[in-house]
Amino acid sequence: MGKSTSSLLFICNRLIIRVSLPFRAFTSHYCSTIRENAKTPCQNGNQLLNSVRDHSKSGTFKNLDSFSEMMSKGIQPNVVTYSGVIQGLCNFGRWREASTLLNEMVQRKVMPDVQTFSILVDTLCKEGMLTEAKEVFDVMIQRGIEPNKVTYSSLIDGYCLQNQMDEAVKAFNMMVEKGFSPDGFSYNILVNGYCKSKKIDEAVRLFHEMSNKGMIPDVVNYNTLIGGFFKVGRVQTALELFNTMRACGQHPDPQTYAILLDGLCKNKLIGEAMALFKEMEDKRLDHDIVIYNILIDGFCNIGELTTARELFYSLPTKGLQPNVVTYNIMIKGFCKKGLIVEASELLEKMDDKGCSPDDCTYNTIIQGLLQHGETAKTMKYLKMMVDKGFSANATTAAMFIDLLSSKQVDENI
Repeated sequence: MGKSTSSLLFICNRLIIRVSLPFRAFTSHYCSTIRENAKTPCQNGNQLLNSVRDHSKSGTFKNLDSFSEMMSKGIQPNVVTYSGVIQGLCNFGRWREASTLLNEMVQRKVMPDVQTFSILVDTLCKEGMLTEAKEVFDVMIQRGIEPNKVTYSSLIDGYCLQNQMDEAVKAFNMMVEKGFSPDGFSYNILVNGYCKSKKIDEAVRLFHEMSNKGMIPDVVNYNTLIGGFFKVGRVQTALELFNTMRACGQHPDPQTYAILLDGLCKNKLIGEAMALFKEMEDKRLDHDIVIYNILIDGFCNIGELTTARELFYSLPTKGLQPNVVTYNIMIKGFCKKGLIVEASELLEKMDDKGCSPDDCTYNTIIQGLLQHGETAKTMKYLKMMVDKGFSANATTAAMFIDLLSSKQVDENI
């Protein structure tokens, strides 16, 4: 086995270990099968695909059935087939199975091509495994496979997600040097990266560079930069860009309005946010739960809990149901106001309403209880959180450490 192949297998195995999805039983069973039947790779392939299909939710990824049927008839899948199935699994967030299938693909001496490598680079970047993504990128080149624009875009985005903008720019420039002309999508990755890291002047420079090269910014490009201006508190500039966007014939989409509302609320301009919301109502634009979550959060953050509560309890009359984010916002709002009983009651009602609490819910209520000295209740929710497989986040852990270090610890701890 060559060095580049060994490296790829090693990276595949690390991804399988790293990513946590609800297929542990399947993976364990499959690995046992490989050990027991190491000399029958074709049979292993069928068992893998059948296991994935059996453990998948109905109506999700249909291509597995066809792939399994191919192999059962003795038709050996090639690199295109494997790549298609791996891409499908990745699209559904099923990284463990995709990585296991890629691992098997290499063992069966079906060598990945540029599409397969690009899928893997993208997956690793989305999982925050930049070192591994760069290793796969290097393996591609070692094998004589030239990365394409998709590969470069994934790598650039990976660096941006980790706020490594210098590396992102290097990858962007490398892409240009290799003869790939950046498009609006490529530019938007960098613009978004600069906006997230609050380097708004660099983002604006790239936005204008894109326009100067003859590319017409679309709604996604405008949305990204508008959001960037709000992040650094340049509200008026964000609103001016919104007007420019409309003047240039780009029609705002639901994401545009969500960005505007969120930006106004985050900058405590709740009156302007409500005026925009009224404009949306007048234009009969759809109001989904995301829009209401933004408004409820905005009112909670400025201490207008009565209005936030009214919006929350009016949702069913508007044909909407609160999701876990909505509940978390309200629970946090109650805790900030010292309404611990109401926060606890709302959490207790979540399961009855068909919305299960998540790790954020438990961390929020526990932090609120600790802030108000409710140690006994804190331990109740801590146990519930652990029993459900959730963990304390950094803030909760720090608060517990402070409590244990103080002399105010009672016997409940």
